[in-house]
Amino acid sequence: MTDSSYPIGIPGQPWGAEQIGEWRSRQSRQRRYGEDVVPRIDALAARYEKLAYGRLDYAGETYTLLALRDRAFDPALPTALVTGGVHGYETSGVMGVLEFLERHAAFYSGKINLLAVPCVSPWAYERINRWNYDAVDPNRNFRADGPAQEAVALIALIRSVEAGFLLHIDLHETTDSDESEFRPALAARDGEPYEPGEIPDGFYLVDDSANPQPAFQQAIISAVEQVTHIAPPDPRGEIIGSPVVAPGVIAYSLAELGLATSITGARYTTITEVYPDSPRTTPAECIDAQVAAVRAALDYALAHP
Repeated sequence: MTDSSYPIGIPGQPWGAEQIGEWRSRQSRQRRYGEDVVPRIDALAARYEKLAYGRLDYAGETYTLLALRDRAFDPALPTALVTGGVHGYETSGVMGVLEFLERHAAFYSGKINLLAVPCVSPWAYERINRWNYDAVDPNRNFRADGPAQEAVALIALIRSVEAGFLLHIDLHETTDSDESEFRPALAARDGEPYEPGEIPDGFYLVDDSANPQPAFQQAIISAVEQVTHIAPPDPRGEIIGSPVVAPGVIAYSLAELGLATSITGARYTTITEVYPDSPRTTPAECIDAQVAAVRAALDYALAHP
């Protein structure tokens, strides 16, 4: 595909309000945040404090942004943030947070303060899309004055937490639709040529190039490879255009790119990426991989505070 084949806009010209409106008109609700996610959060509220930390109102469609945290934050303990659904279409991120909370989080009670946000972008979750209602990618806009309401609300939640963060793990997916839809849409929106890329087959992590934690990343890779396969580097020694710094690990400058894992100042940060479209895995296995990553991240951080 080239930029001229995307059905919205004029090649070489960034979108304006008309093109964003046309893009928006093509987005249909395919699933329900209120049916898939909110009831599971409500069920967990018997064990955790449910926080309504923001509200989205997109053309009359409203979404309450929800988090769960330990009922008694102990200032003597470290604090961990677990997030999913920054990109709403990345299903195993949302389900991985919920699955971890339901099945494994109790093990960490009294060891670490947990704050979890299962679905940062509910409008995009319902449309199975990367962007929000305004055709903005929240995960390139995590700044307090940014254009993504989802990101601004999460930053405000983090700033309300008095304890410092030891860990932030953010659960993501890479899918075939990245290459068939979302990257071409990005090029069209920005008036730039579309350069085809490659989808890595397997799980990988994104470390922070400004604060590399190689042993932490390797501990997660070692746990996840017991569940699903790790993405190999391409012939250039890269994954999605970035050099592989260790098996299954690449590194970005998180703050420079405005990524979610830049907002806590945590010592340990990572972004997970699973590939549910691989013939070598299943959606259920990808959720299990996300849960294994969260557990390994917590275990390592607690052992190396």
